[in-house]
Amino acid sequence: HQDNLLFLWSITVSIFGIGGLLGSSGSRYLTVKYGKKKCLLCNNLLMIVAASIMGCSKIAQSFEMILIGRFMCGISLCVPLHHQYVGEISPKKLRGFANSTSSFFWSLGKAVGQISGQRELLGSQSLWPMLMASCGLPALVQLVTLPFFPESPPYLLMHKGDQEGCKKAIRQLWGEGHHQAEIDDIMKEKATMKNTKILSVLELMKEPAFRWQLYMIVVLSATIQLCGINAV
Repeated sequence: HQDNLLFLWSITVSIFGIGGLLGSSGSRYLTVKYGKKKCLLCNNLLMIVAASIMGCSKIAQSFEMILIGRFMCGISLCVPLHHQYVGEISPKKLRGFANSTSSFFWSLGKAVGQISGQRELLGSQSLWPMLMASCGLPALVQLVTLPFFPESPPYLLMHKGDQEGCKKAIRQLWGEGHHQAEIDDIMKEKATMKNTKILSVLELMKEPAFRWQLYMIVVLSATIQLCGINAV
């Protein structure tokens, strides 16, 4: 029935955001326990699996596979995790630039995806499974290259207490030289965090001091979703 088709289409579109909500909610616990590099590698594996499931959905004649794949894509796209890792492995003078590249490539990827989805390109009836599976290509590139990068130096020092590992990671990332000032900055941040209470989502919502900031973020995010850009 047409109403059922419309409902399934809506669920298929929105389930990506539900997966993103779950993935973002668990990102802090996972990054503290396993480190940002390992979490990124797991994200890439999850994305490749999701891309494979969606790419095979037409052969299997199963729209449920697209639902599952989009949900897994949402979970694996923990955007704050990419920002954190890129920012933490970058030298201080390039940190702002490095953080801005994440947003740039996020927007560029959406644009490339929308262009590739035109009927004249990969949006045709025969090629759309390739379009659905194409999200696995960047994940595959990162999965192959990321093992050559070290773990985040702040994570090694602040959460693992591995000062030698932190120094080794800094030298690998930034080259040989005197990096004691950067290590001292990380130590100061660690000392500050000890005296700072980490709020849960529920505690954050109950805290009066953050009420207006929370209102602003919610209103901005809701406005973006309701402005019609997704329909466009």
